[in-house]
Amino acid sequence: MAMAPTENSEQSVALCNDAEHREANMVPNSLNHGGVESKPEFDREEVRGILEVIASTGKFWHDWDKLRSMISFHLKQVLSEYPEAKMTNEEQSARLGETYTELVKRLDEALHSFDEGPPFTLQRLCEILLAARSIYPNLSKLALALEKNLLVTSTLTACMDPYPQAMQKLDEPDKAHEVPQLQSNSIQNGVEPMVDGDEIMAEVQEADIDDDMTIDMEAFEEIVGSSESNSTPTGNS
Repeated sequence: MAMAPTENSEQSVALCNDAEHREANMVPNSLNHGGVESKPEFDREEVRGILEVIASTGKFWHDWDKLRSMISFHLKQVLSEYPEAKMTNEEQSARLGETYTELVKRLDEALHSFDEGPPFTLQRLCEILLAARSIYPNLSKLALALEKNLLVTSTLTACMDPYPQAMQKLDEPDKAHEVPQLQSNSIQNGVEPMVDGDEIMAEVQEADIDDDMTIDMEAFEEIVGSSESNSTPTGNS
C-alpha cells in the first residue's frame, strides 16, 4: 500500500509529459481543414504570384488539388491579418456572430467542397484575396464576400494554353535588345544622334560671326556706293 502513491504520481507525470509533447506538435486548427492532417506549407510569394496570374487571366493551369491547398493557405494567411483573429472568443462572437476559428473552418470547408474543379468565380476570389485589406477593412464584410463567391455550383476546367510566366521569360532576352535596335533604326532612317552641347554652342557662335560679317559687308557696300555717286561729275557742269 505504501508504493501506490508513488506509482500514481509517476503515471501522472508520464501522462502530463505525453500531453505536453502532443500539444507542442499540434498545428492550430486555423491552419488545418476540418481537423485533417496539416497540409504542407507553401512559399507565400510563390502562391501570391500564381493567384495574380489567375486574377489577371481568369484561367488556371495547376492541378486543382494542389491549387486548392494554395488558395486555402493564402486564405488563412489573409484572415489571420485582421484584428478579429487576436480577440477573445467572446469579442469575436459579438463582432462576427461566430468565433474566428469557426469562421475560418466554414470558409475553408466551402472551398474544399469543390472536388472536380474550382468555382467559376475563381478569378474574383483571387482578386479579393490579393487585396482584401484595401477592399474590405472589416473581417465580417470580407467573410461575406468570400462566402458569396464560394456558394456557387459551376466549375472551371484547367487551361491548356502556355503558362503566362513561361511566355514572359522567353520574351525577356528579346526585350534586352529593343533599346539598341531602336537607336540603330533612328540612324538608318536619317535621324542624327544627339551631339555634345559644346559642339552646338560652337556652331551657334560661328553662325553669329557669319551673320555679323554679312551685315558689315552690306553696310560697307552701301557707303562705297553712296560716295561714288556723290563724286561723279554731272553733265551740266
